[in-house]
Amino acid sequence: MKRPVIGLALGSGGARGMAHIGVLSSLEKQGIQVDMIAGSSIGALVGSFYAAGQDVEKMKKLALVFRRKYYADYTLPKIGLLKGNRILQLIHTFTYGKKIEELRMPLAIVACDLETGEKVVFKEGSVSQAVRASISIPGVFVPHEMGGRQLVDGAVVDRIPVCVLKEMGADLIIASDVSRVKKTEKATRLSDVIMQSLDILQNELVRHQTIHADLMIRPRLETYSSSAFTQVQEMIEAGELAADQLKGKLKDVIDKWEC
Repeated sequence: MKRPVIGLALGSGGARGMAHIGVLSSLEKQGIQVDMIAGSSIGALVGSFYAAGQDVEKMKKLALVFRRKYYADYTLPKIGLLKGNRILQLIHTFTYGKKIEELRMPLAIVACDLETGEKVVFKEGSVSQAVRASISIPGVFVPHEMGGRQLVDGAVVDRIPVCVLKEMGADLIIASDVSRVKKTEKATRLSDVIMQSLDILQNELVRHQTIHADLMIRPRLETYSSSAFTQVQEMIEAGELAADQLKGKLKDVIDKWEC
């Protein structure tokens, strides 16, 4: 019996995106094979590591030691606080310098053209360059230049890229939404002000937008900020728990398609 082609949409959310690793871990334990991935921002980062062949357990270990100092290459704040060269090298290393078309599964990486406002979807070319564009949070990272375009964070135009997976031919789409905003956070840095403001804006966009996924996974992340890289273990566990709790629904959705 033919099984459905399963697509996984990994949404943006800063550090909360580490919960995507827990979601992937749970899906693997449930025996659910992901055939293609689309990601925005941190979702593109996590998705690219997985599609490049990184083991989930290794991804957990990498996430636990990840700190701001590993990617913070400050520059004079003309159009961004961080140059982004360090994070580009990190992505290049952990995706083995591969092109998107060389990965073990189809991957789509979403960015936004700062000049036109158009959604830019990468399905080929350098993984690290595309992800660097997708994570370019306006005001935090200097926009990434590719092909004569200034590119910024994919979440600006498509926070949870479900539609991209439909266009790629997915039969069933699972979406991981990590957009919950921490209600009591007090900003202490300029980057916190930017991140929290974007969180509030994009959370409103998601709230009023219909996400046409067959199954939506929403980890309980209200108590974590988008810059909480010191609480990675808890966020991974939240992602795993959220996916575990939908185990029956996941099986039902797949079984109904096969019938």
